[in-house]
Formats: sequence, structure tokens, C-alpha cells
Amino acid sequence: MERAFALPPLRPMAFQFGLDLGFVAVAVVVGIIAAAIAGKVVRTVSSISEDSELPSHLRALQAPLRLLFPILFLFPIVGRLGWPAQTTAILVDILQILFIASAAWLGLRAVAVGEKMALVRFRVDVADNLKARQVHTQVKLIRRIISALVLVLAAGVIMLTLEPVRRIGTTLLASAGVLGIIIGFAAQRSIGMVLAGLQVAIAQPIRLDDVVIVEGEWGRIEEITLTYVVVRVWDLRRLVLPVSYFIEQPFQNWTRVSAELLGTVFLYTDYTVRVDDLRRQLQVILGQCPNWDGKVAGIQVTNADDHTVELRALMSAADAPRLWDLRCEVREHLIAYLQANYPEALPRTRAELREQEPSRDRQDGQEVPPSGSR
Repeated sequence: MERAFALPPLRPMAFQFGLDLGFVAVAVVVGIIAAAIAGKVVRTVSSISEDSELPSHLRALQAPLRLLFPILFLFPIVGRLGWPAQTTAILVDILQILFIASAAWLGLRAVAVGEKMALVRFRVDVADNLKARQVHTQVKLIRRIISALVLVLAAGVIMLTLEPVRRIGTTLLASAGVLGIIIGFAAQRSIGMVLAGLQVAIAQPIRLDDVVIVEGEWGRIEEITLTYVVVRVWDLRRLVLPVSYFIEQPFQNWTRVSAELLGTVFLYTDYTVRVDDLRRQLQVILGQCPNWDGKVAGIQVTNADDHTVELRALMSAADAPRLWDLRCEVREHLIAYLQANYPEALPRTRAELREQEPSRDRQDGQEVPPSGSR
């Protein structure tokens, strides 16, 4: 009877447990070594490429690989351990979740690396960056779409690996039609914004670094996502608008085709102004301004009223910031030129005074002095 109820010896159990842990440790070490070898091979191959930044970009894949390879080597080990079936099932579920998460992490890093490699040849810090801004806008939006799909797919697969979640999903499958209508109605606006983001990525009414006028504010497109757009206003404020705004509402895009712009400076002078002298002086002023692109320059008389003459000075610049500085500089120099050379041409109000003959009015036999006399 004592032998029937005897406990198993502790030393063989401890030895077996230690042996199992040893196998697990070996699998983890082998996985880490395999990840290091894979990273080394990738860096060696990428060093042959003409892109000098490629090895540094691919270095971002090392962290998810260090997690992914040990998990791959642990899968065949866990099934051969002599542990209870329930414990083994829990470990397998954990490994599956970790494997899916690490694969999603690797996918996100790979998408980010692909984005950097695609954009490395398209610089936006040059004068003619229209093509570069088009590529940057499309690639960044595509990267966000793929990243969102990877996250949603990974979350769905992780949930399906859990038995309780699968049972709930089977229960909800019967009412999928009604549930889909409810979810679609609740997420109608969000889905509309995502579709608007896709439309912006394809049609590109706006691009990164475009100069726009929205809600009466001048700014540049700083960020475009699937749901909102960030506009950096000239005073460094940020205007956040839904992406559907740029599909449904009118707005000004100053760099839709080219960054070149025309600017005006208005002057209001007396009728005695010499317009030809001002035209020659405008050419002199623009010739000394580094912000002028040398294309457009002129002065026209655009209006005249009973007090002043309206002069419009027209000029051009390579982009909006240069044009703003150019307009301010030209306005300042033209006013200084008028003050120094033609002060009589500055706006003035004329009044003609005529001496009125004295008149005598009689009222009830009284002599009334002329109006205005004391």
C-alpha cells in the first residue's frame, strides 16, 4: 500500500525540468544567433548598393528579427517538452501571439524602411520640389494605409487564436448583417474621411509643403493623414482640418502647379506724380533685391479718384515667402524714393478759398452782417 501511494522521485523531475529549460535556452540562443547572421547578411548585401543610407535604414529591422527568430526556434521545442497538455497549450498560444506581434512589428519596420528608400532620391529642400512633394505625399499616405492594414490584420489574427474569442465570433456570425449595418452607420463619418484621404492621395489637390489659404489663414501643409490635415500657419500656429475639407470646401493652393507667384504693391499718390520715373526706380530697386526672380516687373495706373492716383507695382518671386519679403522691401523703397525726390507727389487734399463779396440783408428793418463774420 505504501508503494502504491509513493510520490515520484524529485531528482528525476528536477533533472527533466532543468533539461527542458536547457532546450528552451538553447532554442532562444540559436534564434538570436540566426537573427544576428540574417542582419549581417542583409547589411553586407545592402553595402553593395549605391545608396549609402541603406545599411542604416535596414538596421531598423534588427530588433523585430531578434524577437521573431527565437520564437520560430521555440515552436518545435515546446511541443516536444514533457509538460502537461494544458501548460503546453497555454505556451503555444503565447508563442503564437508573440509570433504574430513580432511579424507585424517587422512588417511595420519594413514599410518604414521602404518609405525612406523610396523618398531618399526626392528632396524637398530644393528650389524646384514639385515632383518631390508629389512623391512624398503619395508615399507617406500609402505607408499609413499599409501600416493600418497590418495592425488591423495582426489584431484580428491574434483574436482568432484565442478560443473564447473564436466562440464569441461564431455567436455573432448569425447576426452579422444587423451588426454590420449598425457599425457602418456609426462609423459612416470616419469611413468617409478615410475614403477622402485615399482620394487626396490619388488626386492630390494638396501636397506636403503646399502653400494654401484656408479659413482665411496663410500656411503650409505640414502633415497629411487618412483623417486630418495639419496646416502650419505663418505665425507657427497649427490649423488642424478634416481631410474631407479639402474635397468638399473651396480653398486656395498657391503651389498647385508651380511655386512661382506674382505680387503687387499699391501706392496712392498725387496727380503730379511722375509715373515713368517710378517705373525706372522700380527696376533699380528690384535689381538690388535678391528675392526677385528677374521675370516680372512693372508699374501701372490702375485707378484714379478725386483725391489720389492708384499705382500698382507688379513683381514676381520664386515662392511665397520670398514674395512677401520682396513686396515689403519694394514698398519701403518706393515710399522712401517719393519722400526724398517727389514730396509734392505724396497724397494731399486741395481746397480753393475764394473771397466772398459782402452782402447786406435786411430783416425787419435790421442790417444783418455777412455770414461768418464776427
